Amino acid sequence: NIRVQGRDVSKGNRLLAAGTRLDAAALGLLYGQGASHVMVRRKVRVALFATGDELIEPGQPLKPGQIYNSNRVMLSQMLSDFGAEVVLAPLNVADTFEATRDALASAAQRADLIVTCGGVSVGEEDHVRPAIEALGSLDLWRLAIKPGKPFTYGTIMQTPFLGLPGNPAAVFVTFALLCRPWLLKKQGAMQWLPDEIRVPAAFSVGKPAGRQNYLRARLISSGGRQVVEMYPNQSSGILFSASWGNGFAIIPPGEVVAEGELVRFLP
Repeated sequence: NIRVQGRDVSKGNRLLAAGTRLDAAALGLLYGQGASHVMVRRKVRVALFATGDELIEPGQPLKPGQIYNSNRVMLSQMLSDFGAEVVLAPLNVADTFEATRDALASAAQRADLIVTCGGVSVGEEDHVRPAIEALGSLDLWRLAIKPGKPFTYGTIMQTPFLGLPGNPAAVFVTFALLCRPWLLKKQGAMQWLPDEIRVPAAFSVGKPAGRQNYLRARLISSGGRQVVEMYPNQSSGILFSASWGNGFAIIPPGEVVAEGELVRFLP
């Protein structure tokens, strides 16, 4: 009833590589070898706010033209899930250039990264883009993806800035594809996106799109094999598609999909 020394790990073995997240298994391994302290990276401090006079918090009655601020709580949770610390989260920012500029300037002094949602499109009350240009530099605006075309990247007083769209499903997609990798790389992680797999489609797409499409989808077992099914309503305002699904089916620009054809799936 005695285990042989070195059966688990031997002298000279590397227990964990730099960039490994300290989950339950990693912590157990370290403690099992007597390593109670290791060097870690501090959490990335993220300033988060949503723009729009129409946003209110749940618990208040909706007035004409108002919506509940789902983006704020969703982004706060996703940031926390990936090891970030939300340090500045005003309930919302008024739809004026001055309020937007002041909020961004304050955020830049307190955070490693600024994340906003809304205000980066071309509406009369979309003030984020001109505020960025007044305070720093706009390095990227608009991507050929769907949803998430109005995504913005730049710097504000030397602090990186990620501007997400306002529609909830577009927020979810751009966070997963663009913000999450930024956070993981900043933390020293070695892998920034899950590995893609190719699985048969349980749906068809008959009309090619001009942008790369990230369909909210889910991997299921059907007839003894795995297939990916698509949520029927892919509007960028349909957040239910995100909680329903477990990944994205990726359809490149100009391509169509026949049912049963292999498609790229990103868990």
